[in-house]
Amino acid sequence: MVQTPAQSLTLEEFLKLPETKPASEYFNGQISQKPMPQGKHSTVQRVLHWRSRHG
Repeated sequence: MVQTPAQSLTLEEFLKLPETKPASEYFNGQISQKPMPQGKHSTVQRVLHWRSRHG
C-alpha cells in the first residue's frame, strides 16, 4: 500500500480550522491530535485552567 504524504498547511490555515475534541496541534505544517491528559497531569491541567479563569 502506498501512502500519500499529508499536505502541509500554513499556521494561518490551521488557525482557521474548527476546533476538535481532543484538541489538534500544529507542528511543521502538519496537524495531529493531542492525546487526552491522564492521571496527575489531568489534575494539574484542570487546576491551572481554573486558576487562569478565576485569578
